[in-house]
Amino acid sequence: MGCQYFEPTSDGAQSFTVAIPKLTFGRGTLSEAGARARGLGMKKVALFTDPHLESGPLVAIVLESLRRDSIDVVVYSDIRIEPDDDTVTQAAKFLHEAAADGVISVGGGSVIDTAKAALLIAAHGGNIREYFAPPVGEARAVPGPLLPHIACSTTSGTGSECTSISVIRVNALNTKFVVANPHLLPEVAIVDPQCCDSLPSNVVASTGFDLLSHALECYTARAYTSHAEVADPGARQLIQGANPFSDLSAKEALDIVGKYLQRGVADSTDHEARDSLMWGATLAGIAFGNSGTHLPHAMSYGITHLMKDITSQDYKVASPFVPHGISVIVCAPAIFRYTAEAEPARHLEGAAFLGADSEGATPEDAGEVLSKRLIEMMRATDIPNGLSGVGFGTDDIKSLAESSNRQTRAIANAPRESNLVDIENMYADAISYW
Repeated sequence: MGCQYFEPTSDGAQSFTVAIPKLTFGRGTLSEAGARARGLGMKKVALFTDPHLESGPLVAIVLESLRRDSIDVVVYSDIRIEPDDDTVTQAAKFLHEAAADGVISVGGGSVIDTAKAALLIAAHGGNIREYFAPPVGEARAVPGPLLPHIACSTTSGTGSECTSISVIRVNALNTKFVVANPHLLPEVAIVDPQCCDSLPSNVVASTGFDLLSHALECYTARAYTSHAEVADPGARQLIQGANPFSDLSAKEALDIVGKYLQRGVADSTDHEARDSLMWGATLAGIAFGNSGTHLPHAMSYGITHLMKDITSQDYKVASPFVPHGISVIVCAPAIFRYTAEAEPARHLEGAAFLGADSEGATPEDAGEVLSKRLIEMMRATDIPNGLSGVGFGTDDIKSLAESSNRQTRAIANAPRESNLVDIENMYADAISYW
């Protein structure tokens, strides 16, 4: 607690709050879903999943577990990748009509985030946009608890099973925003590494860079002591800036992804690598669920807002579509070059956790050392070469910056302040790296 990074400021927060679900990790743990549901008093479960998983072996394991514990179940799979406000409205209607007393989500971030948002609307009404922060929404308060939620992640990147955050696309604005509230945190998270055994390499690369960026953004975020104090504990959000707890998870996640990402992408039979990445994704979720992300995620939303005629290998999604982890990482080297000036020590440490050679590096070298290591990892895993690799050019920079500049919460969590021109410059630096 005496770390200089968290030194008190005159009007900043003097405390931080930690919240995580009851977490079970290990191969075969999907079969524990029924017992966990019974332990929460569930008698009728709404199981949320996506159309690609609905008839597959992972959902089958969960269904059998529920039946073994004599729990009724209804399945909802009308969930799209990158869920939108219409998705949430329909899911909440289903949940209300099903009269379930709990939810189990089996899927990636899109499924888990849809379940969180549907639980919110089913319990307290309104439209999901009302719960977003201004200028997009009205910052409507969440007045109380939701039905219990067991989140079962099937990818090694999202971390959503351990966060109080739901990312939803607002159709009227054609871009994604975050709703965050402690009541959205699942009661139970089940993380079973067998879920990643059959994932294609390109999917492992994308989700792996999502986990990397979660951890690196948390470690380099503004300290919680530099955010304004919140007098009412009930109003305190878990997106509160870097803190000693989030540091613990973020550092371990960075070490894992630095060691195992290339192996996990290269070989689907390398269970050590893929299991480690699954654990790293959970750790990174715990980190950003208790600190928040910053500019790489803020700027990724500009990409998914304005993406053109593009799809990615191994994703069965209609164009246009750029996977979330790729949309985050293509700008990251340019962003961390910019933010390193504010906290060079943190950036050098982050680079070292990822396996960079930082011997002899000075504070002035921090941004370049970290950027170089990220680019090395991107090239080794066939990630697109910056913005040009996902269909953007210099003519798109102003529009991208204007779109991302609305992500005020994430931008404010960055260690270095930025304005519209700064964001334009970062996008320009991210056009290509090699």
